[in-house]
Parts: sequence; structure tokens; C-alpha cells
Amino acid sequence: MRLTTYEKTVQKEVDLWLRGDASFPSRAMDWLMRPVDWAVEQGVPTQLMDQMSEAIGGFLSKLNDATKWAVDLGGIQSEAQKKGLAITDLKDLRTQPLETLDELAKGLFTQSTIIAALGGGGTGLGGAALIAADIPLLFAINLHLIQRIGASYGFPMTGPEHGPVVLSIFNAAAANSREARSGALHEIGIAAASYAGGGTYQGRVRGVFADQSRHVPRELAKNLVGRKLLQTIPLAGAAVGAGVNYWFTKETAQTSYMLFRALYVEHKDRLQ
Repeated sequence: MRLTTYEKTVQKEVDLWLRGDASFPSRAMDWLMRPVDWAVEQGVPTQLMDQMSEAIGGFLSKLNDATKWAVDLGGIQSEAQKKGLAITDLKDLRTQPLETLDELAKGLFTQSTIIAALGGGGTGLGGAALIAADIPLLFAINLHLIQRIGASYGFPMTGPEHGPVVLSIFNAAAANSREARSGALHEIGIAAASYAGGGTYQGRVRGVFADQSRHVPRELAKNLVGRKLLQTIPLAGAAVGAGVNYWFTKETAQTSYMLFRALYVEHKDRLQ
């Protein structure tokens, strides 16, 4: 189908995002955390980092235990209808104006980042004792954020078969590198081809979910968990917990926003 002027503009925005440098919040976080990253690399035993990686991997693998990742998407449909979109099913959003869908998706950013920051601040008060509780909560918040943003474009990621897309978004958000973004966009291209052809999405990575996510937990541990070790510092823990959670959730939101816009446009472009 022919793309509109707005949709062609979005294609250019996604391309700039793909080839661009890390976002300002991410660069600021990297600058502030350089001494911390160095200290983690020098002082945190490899065994401890491996344990963190295994903990993240175990949590992500548990997502595959359920036949459906529970999240209430009814609010997305209701909000879309309030914006004047005549839909009876979330998939109907795939044919609605992208301008309106962008507004719908961006409206989800603030609530999730605030919830994540509050959660990180609260668990940060408990130091090391509550880091273990904070990490699963952070991933759950961000998983549901990914699902809701995807649903805003007519592509709800509500089943474990969408694991490769979700993992690629998590990885791109944590690493915030061109390589990670490129890998995630490639996965989106596969999803677009599957949906446009009327088939079922099959990720490019074969095997069980645990095998698919083998390299991701290490990357997340390096970019996320190491920094959260600062939550063990008295008084500073709450601020660090809130700041890191806010940063990661904001990056997840922006990454999801760009990738699902790309999915919408490529899906439409393939419907010839």
C-alpha cells in the first residue's frame, strides 16, 4: 500500500535513530557512571556477574512458562476509541492513521517511567537486600510497557512466541548501540513480513526461549545490574535506584516506540 507523507517521514526518523548515537539521557548516564562501570569491572568478581546474568536469564525464561503474558490491553482500545478510531479489535489499529497511533503510544511513556523510578527508589532504601526484588519488578514493568506500545500500533506482544522481539528490544534499550538497534530492527522486519503474509510470526532465532536469550542476560547485567550495585550505598541507594530505573524504562519506551513505528510502516508497505 502507498505510504503517506507522514509515514515516509517516520521512515526517515527511524533511519536516523538507527544510525544515530546514543540518546542524551543515555550519554549522560554513561558519563556519570563511567567511574562506577570501571569499579564494577575491576572489583566485581566474574562469578558474581555470572550469577546476576543467570538470575536475569532465569527470570526471562519464566516468561515462557505461561501460555500468555498477562497484561490488560483493554485500556489501549478504549483510549483509541476516545481518539475517534473506529475499531473493534486491537489488530484494527494496523490500518489507522499513524499520526494518531503515535499520540496513543507516547501517552504511555510517563506512567511507566514514574512507576519504575518509584519502585527503584523504594527498593534502593533497602540496599542489597532489595535489589533482588527490584530487578524482576523492573523487567515486569518494562515488559508490559513493550506490550502496550506494541498494541498501540495493532501488534500486541502477548505470547511467548514474541520472545525474540521482546528480547531484542530489551537488549537495544540496555546497550543503546547501533549494533543492538540494528539487530532489533532486523527482527522487526521478520515480524512485518510474517504479518503481511498472513502467517504466524517466527523469530529468526530458533530453539527454546532460554536458548534465544542466552547472550542477552550478560549484556543486561553489564549495562544495567552493575550500576544498580550502587543501591547498596547508604543514603545514595534510593536516588541511584530511582535514576537507573527511570533511565532504563525511558530507553525501553523510546526503543519500543521507534521499532513499532517501523513495524507499522513496513507491514503497510508490504501489503501490495
